[in-house]
Amino acid sequence: MTLVTRTRARAVETLTLDSPASRNALSAALVAELSGALADAGEDGEVRAVVLTHTGNTFSAGADLKDPPRPEALVALLRQIVDLPKPVVGRVTGHVRAGGLGLLAACDIAAASTQATFAFTEVRIGVAPAVISLPLLPRADPRALSRWYLTGERFDAVAATATGLLSAYADDVDTALAPILDGLRACAPEALAETKRLLTARVLEAFDRDAAHLTALSARLFSSPQAREGMTAFLERRDPAWVV
Repeated sequence: MTLVTRTRARAVETLTLDSPASRNALSAALVAELSGALADAGEDGEVRAVVLTHTGNTFSAGADLKDPPRPEALVALLRQIVDLPKPVVGRVTGHVRAGGLGLLAACDIAAASTQATFAFTEVRIGVAPAVISLPLLPRADPRALSRWYLTGERFDAVAATATGLLSAYADDVDTALAPILDGLRACAPEALAETKRLLTARVLEAFDRDAAHLTALSARLFSSPQAREGMTAFLERRDPAWVV
């Protein structure tokens, strides 16, 4: 079954996460398929930019708790988006949770509809937003991010823009994206690639410096007793034991 569909219009390749039954959770299979699609787009001289979007009401619910990717695989995927020689544009019309926010932060530009919602839910199931911090911390406002990281609260597109997670939002996300995509189509491919390198240099430094540590932290937390309780409670639709 195809988990990532591909379409193209006027030199823009759209990669659509297409596993709505799992809320586009980041399973090992979806991560591998998305990585392959990104690699193909990056090597295709006819592709000027990539749009990353979704079917269903959720961009991505984060790691698939039944078939999670290895932390190293998620790190590699996030770095691939950041390092791709084409601009990657996130397009969101629904909910974004946990690891899905890592995908969005790795994109160069991101836009959402006003119906979109966001949450770093890791702390509520006993883990931390460790690996996804690699693209998030260099790009987001630290004070705003502290609230969303530490509480796991849900927030809207207005707050996501203020935090630095979104470039634009609108009632109709495609209205917001139209001038952005036309702008990318008007740019010289080599100039785009070099300009993206200027913008992503600090993000890639964070990957080089912190990836090993954050991968180990993620693995340790996911195997902890609190994570087992948190994930069990999530699957059983109840509060975990620590809720007071």
